[in-house]
Amino acid sequence: MENFQIYNPTKLFFGKDSISKIPKQASKYGNKVLLMYGKSSIKKSGLYDRILNLLQDFEIFEYSGIKSNPLLSDVESAVEVAKVNSVDMIIAVGGGSVIDSAKLVSLGAKVDFSPWDFMIQKAVAKEALPVLAVLTLAATGTEMNAGAVIQNMATGQKIGIGLPLMYPKVSFLDPQLTTTVDAKYTAYGIVDLIAHALEAYFGKGDSPLADRFVFSIISEAMEAGEELMRHLDSYELRARVLYASTMALNGTTNHGKISGDWGVHSIGHELSFLYDMPHGASLSIAYPAWMRLNSVFLKDRIEELGYELFGAETVEETIEGFEYFFKGIGSPVRLSEAGISEKEFPKIKLQFVKNKINGVNIKIDTSRFDELLQYMK
Repeated sequence: MENFQIYNPTKLFFGKDSISKIPKQASKYGNKVLLMYGKSSIKKSGLYDRILNLLQDFEIFEYSGIKSNPLLSDVESAVEVAKVNSVDMIIAVGGGSVIDSAKLVSLGAKVDFSPWDFMIQKAVAKEALPVLAVLTLAATGTEMNAGAVIQNMATGQKIGIGLPLMYPKVSFLDPQLTTTVDAKYTAYGIVDLIAHALEAYFGKGDSPLADRFVFSIISEAMEAGEELMRHLDSYELRARVLYASTMALNGTTNHGKISGDWGVHSIGHELSFLYDMPHGASLSIAYPAWMRLNSVFLKDRIEELGYELFGAETVEETIEGFEYFFKGIGSPVRLSEAGISEKEFPKIKLQFVKNKINGVNIKIDTSRFDELLQYMK
């Protein structure tokens, strides 16, 4: 087991009506708020009006329209709103795309260059605006970690970074707020959280307890997630999946390891960039293919995983177990199921080569991209 340090400064409120605590928590950081959110969903659900009512004693400035695959252009525009109005904090209301965007705005508001410079390690972050997160989707774990992912249409990249300054100061997780998420995006969120746990499991280093956390988180996500797809309005099932998604990527599954792998996320980001594919859908396609590609090298790890989760005895039984679950909740496991034909493979391969998709622990040789795509077809 590797030496490790545990650091997670995010204060998290979980449960019914936890957003009622927003005014008291926000008042610690000032009075001027940049409120960031997506498109129309929080207005349709009534959450927007509830947030404004809670913030009636604050001065509010808004930036809306964040996409599910968030764009650098939106981040840069929101930075200007933050700067012009000298805001004291950012309150992000939405899923991972909104909160990730807010984290990057928090950095960009303190410098005179694009936040993209932080993404490509051209600049070092020294300060950031406080970010408070109101989560409406169980998926990314961004509410309790220091990561963010953004795509830059000009450079053809979708990449992520993790910086200590990007931990949200406070996050509010009310499972009631996730009940308005439709079946498709509920499923994609479940896939995403499972993928986060798998990235840790296949990461670099040996930490048996961390592996047991992974098995428990995935088992919980599958058990509660499968039932949730039949009862989308269930508070208890929403709460179980939401808690699992936070724990899957708040550091718990990586303690004692050098790093996670993130090779499958690298693949998924390219699919999302090329086809605006929902992140979870890209991962349910990529993970079975990636495991088949590495089935010889990772035989023991995959079999251990399969035995713990499904009682499986072979690599193929393990992969089929994941495919059965992903398909059962409505997430694709092949590119063809997402409407992407083999005619697109040269374009996808070119994107893989251009952005050098790879993992931290399990390397993917460019000579095997064609084989990978065949497993994905």
